[in-house]
Amino acid sequence: MSIIDVRNVTKEFKIGQMDGVGGSLKRLFGMGGGHAGLQRFNALENINFSVEAGEVVGIIGHNGAGKSTMLKVLAGVTTPTRGQVVVQGKVAPLIEVGAGLHPELTGRENVSLNASILGVSRSLIKELEGPILEFAELERFADTPIKKYSSGMKIRLGFAIAAHVEADIIIVDEVLSVGDLAFQRKCFDRMESLIVKQNKTVLFVSHNIRQVKRLCSRTILLAHGNVVMDGDTNKVCDYFYETSDDKISAQARLGMDSNIIDSDSFKFISMEIRNENDESVNTIQMNSKVDVVVRYKALEEIEEPKFIVGIHTTDFIYVSTFHNRGFCDADIIQAGEHEMRCTITSLNLSPGVYSLRLGVDVGKIEKNVFYGENLLHFKVVGDERYRSEFGNEGIMALGVDWHQVM
Repeated sequence: MSIIDVRNVTKEFKIGQMDGVGGSLKRLFGMGGGHAGLQRFNALENINFSVEAGEVVGIIGHNGAGKSTMLKVLAGVTTPTRGQVVVQGKVAPLIEVGAGLHPELTGRENVSLNASILGVSRSLIKELEGPILEFAELERFADTPIKKYSSGMKIRLGFAIAAHVEADIIIVDEVLSVGDLAFQRKCFDRMESLIVKQNKTVLFVSHNIRQVKRLCSRTILLAHGNVVMDGDTNKVCDYFYETSDDKISAQARLGMDSNIIDSDSFKFISMEIRNENDESVNTIQMNSKVDVVVRYKALEEIEEPKFIVGIHTTDFIYVSTFHNRGFCDADIIQAGEHEMRCTITSLNLSPGVYSLRLGVDVGKIEKNVFYGENLLHFKVVGDERYRSEFGNEGIMALGVDWHQVM
């Protein structure tokens, strides 16, 4: 049985500019005015999906896709313009954490106020007060007005309140990045506990696709207020990465000049990956042998070039970096077009989407003449054995063997 049912939901906003106080007064007295510059905008358009009890569903998409609007509709913060949302059970929204804190009240009083708003009984509030303040690391400041808190203290308190309220459905919008690294780890562990140990139904919005892959078994991809894809998290996230390639590459090209030290000696032409049949490929079988091919033009004679190739994830976790020194040293490269190849004997990466970066240094002092990231995106695929073996976790696919000895 579905615990959440979204049927043909559309959320419409008016955008643009009102025509000032004069226009508002005219409209008040029935003389027209007030809306001349407004246009209609659908943040959500005819959305349909359902969620079963205990499911952990990620919602991803670019900025402006409608993710936060969708969560606000589900949380009852706003109502749909058309369509219907049916929610069975109590909802704890972790949306815009800390926004509901009253500046004149103390931390302790805000715990009581916010917990009451979320439907917690007075007796239970008393029980939760200590654990909430302890989790937020604010026991010392419990009786200090919120207006004297730092922004980080407010966020910690807001998350702690929402995360300790008993609810059937937890709605999370970009709140696992709050506070310092230690507190982020605590927030993430709390979310995993709610999901794994308490079997809560969770809707989770984040731009951190790695967190989505770790927490969610199912993911919905939104674009321009529409559902583009709904299904297995790995497949949806990989599709999102792949369809983002053009945008990522365009952004990389726009920002590339700022990453390149001006050089009159080197011009980058292209980069590609070639398989064992010397075919240019963008999809690679896990553990296969491939060549990374760099084409370039030496605008003048260059000495002792050092080519540095790196692999990173699309969220810029650097996986590996390697260079030609000690393998293919060249004292002098003559002016003209050339090709440098790097053979990766076994691409031991877990299935996913990755990017290549390139740096080029020249001379004994290794003067940098080129640097670029996101120069080429490629996808690593594996068979069912590897998909089940590695799941959503990890980047490296180590070569392993198992033996039963007793």
